[in-house]
Amino acid sequence: MSAESDRLPFEPNKKRQKPAKAESKPPIVKQESVKKEKKKPRYSKEEVAIPQVVSQRMMRRVAGFAGVPTSLGIMTLVVSYFLLVNTGIKLPPVAVLLVNMGFFGLGVLGISYGVLSASWDEDRTGTLLGWSDFTVNLGRMVSAWRESRQKKNT
Repeated sequence: MSAESDRLPFEPNKKRQKPAKAESKPPIVKQESVKKEKKKPRYSKEEVAIPQVVSQRMMRRVAGFAGVPTSLGIMTLVVSYFLLVNTGIKLPPVAVLLVNMGFFGLGVLGISYGVLSASWDEDRTGTLLGWSDFTVNLGRMVSAWRESRQKKNT
């Protein structure tokens, strides 16, 4: 894989040079007169912002992959209450709790999967389940974590 293919579709094309390090000897100036320089951001907000099309695609996927299991988790409580009150069927509370926690857990995982399974390319919508986009985006995230870890260690 080339470095260009690993780049995110909305990532800036050029990398800016780091400013040269100052000499180790501080200038002989009173501390009060030295103004602290504000650090300039490396990139503007427009350069690093997620495009609107991609953001909307992510939100739709999160709503589906997290909303459905969360709704089922709520329905678990409603159905178990309905069965107890109207039919007299008493489900074990532990079973209701475990099923409820399972659905809510799937809802939490659905948030991450919804974001990572969306195509981050503005021009390509991706597939219904988005497994291929998930693997690509997860790979990008892991490589970015590794790069940042290596930079911190050096």
